Amino acid sequence: MGFGGIGPVQLLIVFAIVILIFGTAKLKNLGGDLGGAIRGFRKAMESDDDSEKESKTSAKQIESDGKADAEFSEQADKEKQKHS
Repeated sequence: MGFGGIGPVQLLIVFAIVILIFGTAKLKNLGGDLGGAIRGFRKAMESDDDSEKESKTSAKQIESDGKADAEFSEQADKEKQKHS
């Protein structure tokens, strides 16, 4: 038995009927459209992952810049106190 009680012979009959109804040209276009949609979806998912990584990287950079600014401010305050 095949898929849910459907055997290979029944699948071939259904496939032949689909070809007769739609024709090979429409099925070829449908396949190309489906492939393009899948490629577009994958590309969008990859760009979403990339933008997520970039936002994490920029957040870390902002955080480290903030720490550097804080350390610089502390050093400047200490120097001011020494000169006073």
